Amino acid sequence: MEINSIISLQNRDGGWPYRTGGGSWTEPTALALLAQLATTANAPSVERGLNWLRAGQRQDGGWPPSPTVAQSTWVTAVAMLLPHEVIGRGHYERGLDWLMGQTGQESTFVYKLRNELLGNTTGMAEARSGWPFFPGAAGWVTPTAISILALEKARRFRPDSEIQKRIETGREFLLDRICRDGGWNYGRSSVLGVDADSYPETTGQALLALDNMASPKLKKALAVAEEHALHCQSASGLSWLQLGLHAHGITVAGPARRFPCRNLVDSELSLLAQAAVEGHNVFLT
Repeated sequence: MEINSIISLQNRDGGWPYRTGGGSWTEPTALALLAQLATTANAPSVERGLNWLRAGQRQDGGWPPSPTVAQSTWVTAVAMLLPHEVIGRGHYERGLDWLMGQTGQESTFVYKLRNELLGNTTGMAEARSGWPFFPGAAGWVTPTAISILALEKARRFRPDSEIQKRIETGREFLLDRICRDGGWNYGRSSVLGVDADSYPETTGQALLALDNMASPKLKKALAVAEEHALHCQSASGLSWLQLGLHAHGITVAGPARRFPCRNLVDSELSLLAQAAVEGHNVFLT
């Protein structure tokens, strides 16, 4: 799908749906705006989309998945991937404060105490907090990776040692969760003593968030990501792998066959991955 096709799917309220004819949601709207910034922007479309996003920001500074959800969630990080001058200073700073205030359940006192009482020897590693999908839940790979990317952009706007510290803690969280095969699962690397398999989407997301980080663990992670790219069966999975690998200087075309996009986000990610391969990775600039 080309950028003009994505623009044509914009709802009358200014947002974008996951599927044609659906209601507007925060994630596809933010990614549609990023895709326009990465390729060819239509000024009226961008302004309408931004107005929808600004209107959807909650009093606590975060964004809900859609106007029908009465809670700020991880999609705040997706919105915060947009440049601060595009969102608007006030909206951006409120979103940044919300993002900085989120931690996974594994960082709480109760969780740590429970680990000690159970004799959990991995308690210290677990205390390295990621970001949850929604407040009060445990940290997961996807919201952690996207939040790190958002904070990396914010750090250039607001130089702050606390932001840098939170980025580093999030990256440690990701490194702690590398699966035995070298990639990333959605959550922990093992459950009840059973090693978890890694997946294309989360492996690509984690590698993107670990851009420019020196770690011996990444050599195996990059190798497994390239292997995933050869056998990946989804448009979004391949797009995230291309984005993650390109952040480390590796370009992969993936399978010659094209995958059908299940929803608008798949199409947006495909455009963003192609833009990265061509030299404009909006997740890192």
